[in-house]
Order: sequence, then structure tokens, then C-alpha cells
Amino acid sequence: MSISRLGTANMYDRTISNISKQQAELASQMEHASAGKRVLRASDDPVAAAQAERARTRLTRMETDQRMLDAQTATIKYGESTLGEINAAVQEFRSLLVQAGNGTYNQTQRDTLVEQLTSLRDQILKYSNRTDSNGLPLFRGLDTESSMPFPNGGQGIQSGQPNSSEYTITNSLDGALAFFSGKTGNGVLAVEIGAGNTGAAWADAGTIRDPATATALTTPIDITFQAGANGMEYSTDGGTTWASYKSGDAISVAGMDLVITGEPKAGDTFTVKPSESMSIFDTLSQAIATVKNSGNSDGTTDHGALAHGLAKSLAEIDTQLNRVSTVRGVAGDLLNQAERMGNTLLARNEQVEAQRVAAEDYDAEGMVKALSQLKTQETAVSAALQSYASIQKLSLFNYIN
Repeated sequence: MSISRLGTANMYDRTISNISKQQAELASQMEHASAGKRVLRASDDPVAAAQAERARTRLTRMETDQRMLDAQTATIKYGESTLGEINAAVQEFRSLLVQAGNGTYNQTQRDTLVEQLTSLRDQILKYSNRTDSNGLPLFRGLDTESSMPFPNGGQGIQSGQPNSSEYTITNSLDGALAFFSGKTGNGVLAVEIGAGNTGAAWADAGTIRDPATATALTTPIDITFQAGANGMEYSTDGGTTWASYKSGDAISVAGMDLVITGEPKAGDTFTVKPSESMSIFDTLSQAIATVKNSGNSDGTTDHGALAHGLAKSLAEIDTQLNRVSTVRGVAGDLLNQAERMGNTLLARNEQVEAQRVAAEDYDAEGMVKALSQLKTQETAVSAALQSYASIQKLSLFNYIN
């Protein structure tokens, strides 16, 4: 039979070790309770810690997506407002162009309008070359041959960039569509006045009645005038047949009804040909040239050339305005997309945050339980310290005394 002997030192070490463990447990419970988290370290719950880490990774990625979306939205908003300024400037340009056709104006007065028209064209050019906060063109015109993206003859233009992920929109608008997709004339056929015309007649942009015939036209058709027995006559087939001309009556040519107004003279011509692509800058420049060069050498106004040029320019400006409005509509749709994406990101963020909370945070019931355990542990540690202090006072000398 063996007798084990426990010395005072051994009892002291065991007591200190137990108290230290209880204090460590108390510190851990206090740390968890103060943080409001059930899992602070992977050792607390490896599975929950992994779930929480994956949730935090997704939250970080969504925060990055939201910042990118906010930046792209700001750029598109700036582009949309710029298109609004362009639209307003073109509308003002158009109003001045109508004013230039006032029959009471002389060339001196029209020259004043030319200055205003030129200023508006320069403004529109500056608007089209605006850049975002990163110095990139809003409409992505990339011309390496000049300091400004536009005009560049349509070369080096990128359209709006496509969406690159689920939560991004394009960071630019289609400058090619906005500024370089216009058409001469009515968009299908264009009417040019003869350079040597001496009469005072002009044509409108024409109305397409037979699209198949109009789009099939490849060779220009001349409308020629001559003096007939009963007045002015016109021919649309090179002089083979002639018909009586009456100002304001529609002339059918190449599937289009064309109205020529005024008093042409023998030898005057109008040419109908397929429409060609034209930038908004060329359209505005040609309109300015029409107003600027509408005077004859004797100081009088060439009313036929002026009226024809203005009618042509107004029709082409209307086409250009439609293109600008189309791109502005695209910008509005992009902003709507961005809003929907933002709402989706917010919902996803709330969902993932709930998953993270469920994995590592205390719920209401768990928090109450944790605080209760903390209070119990505090009482246990306090009792252990007080008991040990009392036991330490017990000795033979205390007993003798």
C-alpha cells in the first residue's frame, strides 16, 4: 500500500492553474460578449468561421461593384445632361436658321445671324468633346490626329462599351450614332439645286411614297425646266417627256413626291440622288454656308438658293436631332438599368450580411445566454479568488494564535 503525499507547493500550483483557466474563460466570454460575436476565431467554430469569411468576401466584392456602378452612373448622367445641352443648342440653331429665311432680311442682317450660328456650332463641338472625371471623352471619339475627338470624319470612333459584368453599365455613350449617323435630304433621297440656276425656285425635302423604288435608286435623276407653249415645263427623264409646271404641285420622281415652289427659269435643274451619311458638324457648317452665301454679286438675295438650302438644312437638322435624342434615350435606359442594379446589389448585400450574422454573431437569445454565462463565470472566478485567499491564511501559526 502506497501513500501519496500532497505538498503545499503542489496544491498551490494546482489552485493557481485552475484559477488561471477560469480567468481565461472569463476573458474569452467578455471578449465575445463585448464584440457581440459567437465566433471570433476559426477555433471557436471552424465551419461557421469559413461561412462568415465567404460572406465577407462576397460583401467586399459587392462593395466594389457598387463603387464601379456609382462611377459609371455619374458618367452617364453627365453624358445625358450634355446631350440635353446639345439638343437645346441645336434647337436654338434651328430657330435662327428659320429666322434667316425671313424675306425682309438683307444680307447684312443675315451676316449677323451667321455669327450667332457659328458660335452655336462651336458650342456644340465643345459639348461633343467633353470628358469625364478620368479625362476620357463622354462619347468615346478617339482621334489620334487632333486634340479633340470630333470632328474626325467618322474615323477612330468607338461606340458605347458593352456591359462587362452583371452589375456594370457602359461607361460611355455612342458618339458615332449621336453625331455621325445623319443623312442628307430626307434620309432616303436628297435633292440638290443646280449650281447655275437663275430662277427663284426651291424644293422641299420630299416625301417617300414608294420606299422600294426610292431605295433602289442608284443613278441621280435631273429635273430640268424649259419654257413651253403654255408656260414652264419640266422633265424627269432627260427631256423625253415634258409636263406643265405649277408652283407648289407635287412632282413624282423615284418613288418620292417632291414639291418645287417658286418661279424657275429655262435651264434650271434639280437633282434627286440617294442620301449620303453626314455628321452633325457638316450639317451645321453647310447650313451656315447657305445663309452666308445667299447674296448675289449685286447685293440682292438669291431667294431660290436660300430657300432651297434652308429647307434642306432644316430637314437634315431634324434628322440629326433625332439621332441625338436616340442616344439620350439610350442614356436614360442605362440610368434605369443602373438603378435596378443598385437595388439588386442592396438586396444581395442584405442577404449576404444576414448569412454572415447567422454564422458568427449572437442572435437575441444567444446574446442573453452569453451574458448570463458571463455573469456566472464572473461569480465563479470571484468565489474562487476569495476562497483561495481565505485558505491561504490557514496555518499552524494561525491555529496556535
